[in-house]
Amino acid sequence: MKTFNIHKAKTHLSKLIQQALEGEEIVIANNGEPQVILRPYKPKTHRKPGAWKGKVQIADDFDELPEEIEAAFRGASE
Repeated sequence: MKTFNIHKAKTHLSKLIQQALEGEEIVIANNGEPQVILRPYKPKTHRKPGAWKGKVQIADDFDELPEEIEAAFRGASE
């Protein structure tokens, strides 16, 4: 990770952008104090509906609460 002060970053912005596109993170600092990181933009990927279809199975008793757990919620002890 390379660090550049704002003045130098403004002067060499095109070169710094190219370095970021090549995978290097560039830190831009103000008086030696890091302020921002320049790195490539990665667009959000959109989910496709139905991608998990046929890959997940839900048990028939999925929404049934076992008696011992229900008893624990009530504070009953065995």
